[in-house]
Amino acid sequence: MKVIVIGLGRMGTGLSLNLEKKGHKVTVIDNDIDAFKRLGENFKGSKVLGFGFDQDTLISAKIEQADAVVSCTESDEINAVIARVAKNIYRVPKVIARLYDTRKADIYHRLGIQTISTTSWGIDRATEVLTYQQLDSVYDIGNGNVNLVRIEVPPMLVGRRVREITVVGEFHVVSISRNGKTFIPTSGAVLETEDILYMSVMSSSTNKLKSILDL
Repeated sequence: MKVIVIGLGRMGTGLSLNLEKKGHKVTVIDNDIDAFKRLGENFKGSKVLGFGFDQDTLISAKIEQADAVVSCTESDEINAVIARVAKNIYRVPKVIARLYDTRKADIYHRLGIQTISTTSWGIDRATEVLTYQQLDSVYDIGNGNVNLVRIEVPPMLVGRRVREITVVGEFHVVSISRNGKTFIPTSGAVLETEDILYMSVMSSSTNKLKSILDL
């Protein structure tokens, strides 16, 4: 996946290194040339000096080829502008904006912009969102007959209970990640927007799970 990270503060730097470590192609943008030093000598991604809201800078970063853009400058307003440009003009599939004032989150979401906050959780959450696939296999257990998979709750299942996506002997929810915390749910736990589910599933039941999740 080709990802552009704009702003090399603590979050931008950590996210860039995290994504590169996972094998993704990363391009970073910052208007301070010294900021690139934070990435260290082993960083292999591309570096573009400039302002992330500048069209020439974005073109230099090859935004038209990007699979994802994460704007994590120190300004909520700049992050929102960059996110909207990436989403609405360049049609980047995945766009995330760093948000300091969480009271604005609902406004951003109505604009179709994914937001993250809090540096330590934000790095993990952004990585999770960017690398998420419809049914992302995390770990094969034993001889591969059982898989641990990761999935973001589809809109149609928000408000439903864990028991409704559980089939004894075929698949069940092992844990849920929500707002930076992971917990083991009860069968009556209600699914919420942006929940990340970790589910164990028999390989032979994968298509059945996809059908239930409407994938």
